[in-house]
Amino acid sequence: MAKKSIVDFAKIKENLAETPKPIQVVDEDAKIVDQDTFKNFSDDQLVEFMKKMVWERALHEQTMNFSRQGRMGFYAPTAGEEATEMGTVMAMEKQDYLLPAYRDIPQLIQHGATVTEAYWWSRGHVKGNEFSARALMPQIIIGAAYLETAGVAMGLKKNGEDAIAFTYTGDGGTSQGDSYEGMNFAGAYQVPALFIVQNNGYAISTPRKKQTAAVALTQKAVAAGIPSVQVDGMDILACYSVAKAAREFILAGNGPVMIETLTDRYGAHSSAGDDPSRYRTKEEQQPWLDRDPLIRMRKILTDKKLWSEEQEDKLVEEYKASFKEAIKEADAVEPEKVSDMLKRTFEVPTPALKAEIAKFEEKESK
Repeated sequence: MAKKSIVDFAKIKENLAETPKPIQVVDEDAKIVDQDTFKNFSDDQLVEFMKKMVWERALHEQTMNFSRQGRMGFYAPTAGEEATEMGTVMAMEKQDYLLPAYRDIPQLIQHGATVTEAYWWSRGHVKGNEFSARALMPQIIIGAAYLETAGVAMGLKKNGEDAIAFTYTGDGGTSQGDSYEGMNFAGAYQVPALFIVQNNGYAISTPRKKQTAAVALTQKAVAAGIPSVQVDGMDILACYSVAKAAREFILAGNGPVMIETLTDRYGAHSSAGDDPSRYRTKEEQQPWLDRDPLIRMRKILTDKKLWSEEQEDKLVEEYKASFKEAIKEADAVEPEKVSDMLKRTFEVPTPALKAEIAKFEEKESK
């Protein structure tokens, strides 16, 4: 007779899969599945949500065109993520502190930066760090914004401010040590931080299932004592409602929250040129394209006679014209010199740095 084990690990592992269904207000077929939440939105609010998503899709399309023309630096495409990005940032207030990653340029602009400033940042120009939004410049290091957020949130708590720090990372970012450390600190000190994971399925070419065995990325917050929830990231009403509820919960002194939005990155990881067709099939992506957040909201508004194709086309034209003006403004600024960059490295340059500055000044004077 087999000896009974003191603990049934197999059963524990099975139970890990028992996660709640992602929160939705409007489902994949544009059917309202949460009438109580839906009725909280006025017609004007619904139209504004659509305008913001159309704005972001137009920003993506026009900025990618600029990139192909060689007029941009690094840029991370956002098509497919309009609902998660616009929904969450619209739930925040201007006094809240944004700690963006490199795919969060649309949120940075909505939070107070200008498109021109975002283009300067993409080009690596120092003026791209001088935006008026209450935010740091986008973080390039994967997951590092979570550490920054924990620190900023501690500062907000110590100052007694009526504000939270909020940040984003992708599914791959949750596999980085910085993310764990940031959440652990935030949970230990119960600081007012909101951690948003945009689970778009891939960390560059690595699928989510190969980077972690966690059933849901929300589970990664549990060890830090942080409540977490999955949301349909293609449903802007759900993203907004959950983010707003999280902000209120955090401001009530309840400590940090983590939100995982289930979404998709339609194109390449970045404008640097990875080819998504090499690691993702059309059959795999089609279900996500069918869930497109703009299609979903467009049907809701059309049925309510609040939207039309002509209205949308006119908006896209206006938005893209404004982006063309923004890049003209960005082009008008004198490019930076290497010597200027080096002069800002230390308040008092080291002897070696002084030599480098002198070398580049000589080259630049010719």
